[in-house]
Amino acid sequence: MWRSGLNSRSTTTAQALKEKKWDALVIGSGHNGLTAAAYLARGGLSVAVLERRHVIGGAAVTEEIIPGFKFSRCSYLQSLLRPSVIRELELKRHGLKLLKPTATTFTPCLDGRYLLLGHDDERNYLEISKFSKYDADAFPRYENQLYKFCKLMDFVLDSQAPETLHWDSSFTAWMRDKLEKSVFWAQCLRHVMALGQKDMVNFMDLLLSPTSKVLNKWFESDILKAVLAGDAIVGSMASIHTPGSGYVLLHHVMGETDGERNVWSHVEGGMGSVSTAISNAAIEAGASIMTNAEVSQLMIGNSGTIEGVLLADGTRVRSSVVLSNATPHRTFLGLVPRDALPEDFLRAIENSDYNSGTTKINVAVDKLPWFHCCGSNNTEAGPQHTATIHICSESMDNIGSACQDAQNGLPSKRPVMEMTIPSSLDKTISPPGKHVVSLFTQYTPYKPSDGSWENPTYREAYAKRCFSLIDEYAPGFSSSIIGYDMLTPPDLEREFGLTGGNIFHGATGLDSLFFMRPAKGWSGYRTPVRGLYLCGSGTHPGGGVMAAPGRNAARIALRDFKNHHS
Repeated sequence: MWRSGLNSRSTTTAQALKEKKWDALVIGSGHNGLTAAAYLARGGLSVAVLERRHVIGGAAVTEEIIPGFKFSRCSYLQSLLRPSVIRELELKRHGLKLLKPTATTFTPCLDGRYLLLGHDDERNYLEISKFSKYDADAFPRYENQLYKFCKLMDFVLDSQAPETLHWDSSFTAWMRDKLEKSVFWAQCLRHVMALGQKDMVNFMDLLLSPTSKVLNKWFESDILKAVLAGDAIVGSMASIHTPGSGYVLLHHVMGETDGERNVWSHVEGGMGSVSTAISNAAIEAGASIMTNAEVSQLMIGNSGTIEGVLLADGTRVRSSVVLSNATPHRTFLGLVPRDALPEDFLRAIENSDYNSGTTKINVAVDKLPWFHCCGSNNTEAGPQHTATIHICSESMDNIGSACQDAQNGLPSKRPVMEMTIPSSLDKTISPPGKHVVSLFTQYTPYKPSDGSWENPTYREAYAKRCFSLIDEYAPGFSSSIIGYDMLTPPDLEREFGLTGGNIFHGATGLDSLFFMRPAKGWSGYRTPVRGLYLCGSGTHPGGGVMAAPGRNAARIALRDFKNHHS
């Protein structure tokens, strides 16, 4: 999906960028920045997107690191992209093609057993029954309860946060704001009433509880609990025993593919194809996209209003509005002059949690992995190869120990790994007979206490540890490796601008969800600098390839622009 990004495409020259005053500039071509640009351009504004790297897409990117192998270098599956964005920007027409896996999760065990779950309820019942008849009966009830919460979640995700108006506004704008807030809370109340008291209490229990407590209440078999717990720890340094970690369990069902809930799909061409499709929609609407255009500072006038940006090469680009797709930390502590921000706001940003335990390893292999628990060694892709494969995830203790290692400052001895093999469905990303394997591994501290990620020997030792652990489940995996690309937390920060290596632009703990992002009182995309907006995952409703922050921020910025220029 990132193929489009492989050819650095510049739709405007540096000279044209400099000579004109733009209505809006977007810093960063991550999927949220591109989404914001598309909506702004469709609203009639002149828009330029400024991307620091040679390729668009931010963390939703496809890059050919090893000749013939196209890696989704960071994000690797699609489910959370809002249906409203797919529909309104006509992303299917712009080239987005989703590939539905034949199974959803596959968990091999060292004792020769496995758990393979998919789209067939009867088949799932039989699979779970291998471990527990009680759990097989409970599983549909568990999923149905989560599905009940989805309508409320959909409403929250697609809504702009009902924040206080911070900037001076006309009486008309003030009245409209009051009315919109009333409508939001009335609709929110309607969704809560529709859930009913019992389900609302269950919803609060899910939000506030540790993952382990939620799953222990529902199930008895360790393997099913561990498979589901994997959804709750993605991209986090939090333990499954941390209160509030249960919220991310909702991601298990929150997303959808073509209207079908709980389907995480591969994207033809890799995740860069999501960014390409959105950029195609933005360009068609009139937006310009510049790569190799790093923003070094925001230009702010004496009145505290945005006037444009200064690029790293000294170019000044003027605009009335700027939307930042960078992390809140990078935006406010790196691009905005310190004296332009209130002290209490700066303190909140400085104290935000960017801890992350994620290391992504992209591997080129000369054959499909063969899992010994599946019996005969068939060279054809089976349902297990299309699924999300959980390695070292047979029990809650495995996950708990891996997290404890990292909290002690060490990369996990037995990292929890999500393995995906997109080439099992997508023939466009690897040579015939060869495959792309994505490993999302946890937990790896940003600064390990026993070495440094800058040390090639230390890095290689971690990669080899992951490969040899896979060998325990899929003999011969290590010997099938042609080459690999590894991104530790400092690499993710340096290369993709992800502060602390955090894939969500900031932790998703209870104190930093929804209306608490990026700081209390500032979740409405506006910032203390008039004309500057946040449009990335660091603001409401949060991380994942969702595009909701980009869409919501653009709608706010567009309305403010039109009010100001009417």
